[in-house]
Amino acid sequence: MMSSASSLLPTGVLSQPYDSIGNNPFGTHSESVLDVGNCDSINSVQYKKRRMSDSVEVAVSLPTLHSSEYFIRPSIDELAASELVDSGYCSRVPNVVVGRVGYGHIKLFGYTDVRGLNLDHIIKFDRHSVVVYENEIDKPEVGHGLNKAAEVTLILQLRSSGSKGLESERLITKLQKSADRQGAHFLSFNSVNSEWKFLVPHFSRFGLDEDEEDDMVVDDVDAQPAAEIKEPQVHSDGLVLSHSLPAHLGLDPVKMQEMRMLMFSVEEEDEEFDGSFPHEKRYNSKEYMKTGSPSSSAKSFNNRTPLQGSSRKTDSKVSPHTVRKAPQALLEYNINSSELSPSRNILMTGQNKGMQLRLTKIEGFKLEEKHPTPLSGGYSKNIVDAALFMGRSFRVGWGPNGVLVHSGTPVGSSRSGLSSVISVQKVAIDRAVRDENNKVKEELVDLCFSTLLDLHKSLDHEATDVDLGSCKIKLLKVVCNRITLSEICRAYIGIVEKQLEVTGLSTSSRVLLMHQVAIWELIKVLFSERETSGNSKPLIDDDGEEMLVDMKDSSVDIDIEARPFVRRAEFSYWLQDSVCHRVQEEVSCLNDSSYLEHILLLLTGRQLDAAVELAASRGDVRLSILLSQAGGSIVNRSDMAQQLDLWRMNGLDFEYIENDRLRLYELLAGNIQGALQGSSVDWKRYLGLVMWYQLPPDTSLPIIIHTYQQLLDKGRAPHPVPAYIDEGPLEEAVDWSVGDRYDIAYYLMLLHANEDKTFSPLKTMFSALSSTHDPLDYHMIWHQRAILEAIGAFSSNDLHILDMSLVSQLLCLGQCHWAIYVVIHMPYDDNFPYIQANLIKEILLQYCETWSTQEIQRQFIEDLGIPSEWMHEALAIYFQYIGDLPKALEHFLKSSDWQKAHSIFMTSVAHYLFLSSKHSEIWRITSSMEDHKSEIADWDVGAGIYIDFYVIISSLQEENIMSELGHLFKDVRRAMQSACVHSW
Repeated sequence: MMSSASSLLPTGVLSQPYDSIGNNPFGTHSESVLDVGNCDSINSVQYKKRRMSDSVEVAVSLPTLHSSEYFIRPSIDELAASELVDSGYCSRVPNVVVGRVGYGHIKLFGYTDVRGLNLDHIIKFDRHSVVVYENEIDKPEVGHGLNKAAEVTLILQLRSSGSKGLESERLITKLQKSADRQGAHFLSFNSVNSEWKFLVPHFSRFGLDEDEEDDMVVDDVDAQPAAEIKEPQVHSDGLVLSHSLPAHLGLDPVKMQEMRMLMFSVEEEDEEFDGSFPHEKRYNSKEYMKTGSPSSSAKSFNNRTPLQGSSRKTDSKVSPHTVRKAPQALLEYNINSSELSPSRNILMTGQNKGMQLRLTKIEGFKLEEKHPTPLSGGYSKNIVDAALFMGRSFRVGWGPNGVLVHSGTPVGSSRSGLSSVISVQKVAIDRAVRDENNKVKEELVDLCFSTLLDLHKSLDHEATDVDLGSCKIKLLKVVCNRITLSEICRAYIGIVEKQLEVTGLSTSSRVLLMHQVAIWELIKVLFSERETSGNSKPLIDDDGEEMLVDMKDSSVDIDIEARPFVRRAEFSYWLQDSVCHRVQEEVSCLNDSSYLEHILLLLTGRQLDAAVELAASRGDVRLSILLSQAGGSIVNRSDMAQQLDLWRMNGLDFEYIENDRLRLYELLAGNIQGALQGSSVDWKRYLGLVMWYQLPPDTSLPIIIHTYQQLLDKGRAPHPVPAYIDEGPLEEAVDWSVGDRYDIAYYLMLLHANEDKTFSPLKTMFSALSSTHDPLDYHMIWHQRAILEAIGAFSSNDLHILDMSLVSQLLCLGQCHWAIYVVIHMPYDDNFPYIQANLIKEILLQYCETWSTQEIQRQFIEDLGIPSEWMHEALAIYFQYIGDLPKALEHFLKSSDWQKAHSIFMTSVAHYLFLSSKHSEIWRITSSMEDHKSEIADWDVGAGIYIDFYVIISSLQEENIMSELGHLFKDVRRAMQSACVHSW
């Protein structure tokens, strides 16, 4: 081989060491210089032309393989070398092997023409399958190209838990059947490395289908194939290369290659190592034409130190002002290289050090959740690239007014998964004040926030002074009792009803507003009390059945013993009113012939009068008589239950009685499950059925609620889902799982039934999702918490999320004064004594432009007792930020921040005032700071000089001395002006 290559060289060149195909292994920049003393310039030029011509011919003959997951044997290097020595070799390559790391390979029998083939496009390996010529139009005839007989090897991923069973004859039999079904010939299956080999006469798609995968393998990426799990291979020069990242993660290499091509330019990819085989480097036609031989480039790299290689690239590509390159993927590093200093990250590839950063406008990649990623499974031990690893630390960031910066799924989107796209979104914190066209309505802003808070402010409060050292603030707390609770609830209901009158509201918004009305009514029913004058009257009839009382009739006095029954009656009336519209909706869907089902639906809403009239109008007099006694005496229910039992014991054929009539009888007997017979009702109606027809009429309300809770825990009662899920409709889907969160009405019932015991689910009760589908809307829940806590229904210092969430909503709408009002209503906590002060200062500082320009807000904040020093401090920082230093100085003085005031005075204000002859102003400022000079550093060489100067001036009383000093003063001022002009 050396002799044939030597004959191609000019005379005198053999003194220089060459490789087996005549290329200089040290490259064109080697320190060794070719000895060409006996060679004339013409021979040298002819040699170069002939070499370039050979390079072009070889490059045209080579196949292309760009994917880092795929490999070919013989390698591209070996094909190029053989083609250079033996022209036409690529048209008759024997026993070609093409494969994908971790997936398998194919061995083409005989001689194969690989010239110019795009192997990435032709051969596609997937899990447990391979496709050659996916597009039938491009497929050549059998025996031509790659459409020929071959041996296929696929690596199966077996269940780790059942590997012994999969080695049995049953698995081999299934693989044989699969091969026969596809027209292939089964060869073998190696249970050690999970390799399945079979012969194919030509190509289409071969492998396992989905059903076969489910039956035999199905362990997609939980366990890597034995052939893929290897120790890192070390090159002869100490170069350690990583595994292929996409194959390691079980991702589609074609898609990953496309994403990499979007994010990295071609020049950068040319310098990277291929991940297919650690000892091979990838080349394309452009690279080959530059060097003349892939081997020469590879060997020249291997004979250079990493520092030499890096410096050569820097000389040729880096601009004079080198830009630091962004972190690269884990490609390779030299464990012995001097480049690995303590400050250098091992994840950064040395081959790209010093390259200039290229700016490319790209969209990034989005990986759906169905694809396994290091974030969606147990992949913490896998090798991941630096960008993904470091990108996880970005997380999320909140900006002002609901601006959210994140790298995840856009808010409100159903898509999930991994993404490299940074999203900047405006989150709708103010969704509660938007109409059906998503426009903010000022009328709703006033009703949802200002009017509600005005009502809250009009209630009685108690103030608590908190000493903060230099100043004090007053924390407020609403004071009310259960006797005045009814009036307070009616006031809140009135405001919500005004919101319902606003035009342009969406259907879901109206449903939620109606729900808020029902919640305030429920609070009034469960927790309000009445004043008694001593003239009590019983409100229970002879049968023990409750009678409804008009709450507006304040002249009625109730006996203390009768109060539980009155509350039970009021709760019953609230239930009837809450489910009335649901009953009417279902009744409207019935036809006239099903009057018994109609009656049953009326009973679920306790509309007894309508049910009795309907039965009588159909001539069913006996049924109407029974219905008139429904939910009354226990004796009547017992008689009905005994009658049904007698019929069953006597073998009555129930086929002659309508099924709906039997269901009515079961309900009248107190058997709710028998009456429903699997049909579903909402949770409020089910609670009513338990209360009206199952339990005795004198059962107290806490027992009724606990009975429903027990049925719910046993799975025999419907879940009390929130109103926006139970009634809808919503513009967007809402996820809900069993036990996730219940409706706030249910929690209020539990709070009442809990009596004096500790109530644990307070946080869940007052979460936004218990009342509304908007997880950021707390504008009504905050008021409900405040009123319930004021009447003593519960006590908690762990509900700051309600306060902070409402503060965020108010700030988003520019209501800074109301935000501070909410802050001073936060309960005091000994563990965090300064939390209110810090929040108020933050609001004043961040929203200074808003409250300082609106006199109403500014006056409101002052009326709340907020220290004026805090307001002036915020204004001072604001004016300093915008560059208005004289105003900043004034506000620093008013805020008693003497050190900052002195600093601004000396550096930015004093010289201007002095040159402008505003001595009275200088005297005013310095004298105001003199009383606090102990707090000011460098007072004697700062503002103290001005004090001393004016004191000396005032002490000189003689006119001649003053005249001389006047001339001197003018000379000093003239010199200072000249110095200032030169400095400017």
